[in-house]
Amino acid sequence: MPIAENTKVAIHYTLKDDEGKVIDSSVGKDPLNYIHGQGMIVSGLEKALTGRNVGDKFSVDVAPKEGYGEYNSELVRAIPKNAFQADKIEPGMVFYANTPAGPMPLTVSKVEGDNVMIDMNHELAGKTLHFDIEVMQAETMTEAEIKEMMEPHHCCCHGEGHEDGEEGDHCCCHGEGHDDEDGEHHCCGGHHDDPNHECKCKKKNKEN
Repeated sequence: MPIAENTKVAIHYTLKDDEGKVIDSSVGKDPLNYIHGQGMIVSGLEKALTGRNVGDKFSVDVAPKEGYGEYNSELVRAIPKNAFQADKIEPGMVFYANTPAGPMPLTVSKVEGDNVMIDMNHELAGKTLHFDIEVMQAETMTEAEIKEMMEPHHCCCHGEGHEDGEEGDHCCCHGEGHDDEDGEHHCCGGHHDDPNHECKCKKKNKEN
């Protein structure tokens, strides 16, 4: 069946940069599962998947405006060191701030005296995304499933996902999900453009 709104979709994807370097891929791992039309993946990729069928393989280039947004220099700002709950702060570290929209990743760009320069842009903001896609599954949702989906639930949209419900499903709202080399799941799809946030920065701890 052609992919349309409220279709349960599973895809394998490989994401590359302009030089052809692989940024992320699901190949060799579980496919990415999402519900079409619900903003769970970047809009440019979702648009390209509309009407596709199981078995389809294709490539698509997604411009920043339909990916992670344009780079916004206003989202780079200084925050006092004492706002960070960490003994050591270095460039490249990623912390998370609590916002009304959920956890917001803050990347440390540099440390200047008592201040830390952080960047709230998504790491892929301003970049064209080059996807290779294979559609693995496309199933129509039942009325009961749609009703359940529409019921209010806590969702960290535009940030990292959350464990949803008793089954522990990871909700990647407004972003694709993937597992990094350490086996941690991330949602790469939303970008944050609200600099008015409550900064209670905590470094993400990895489980041993």
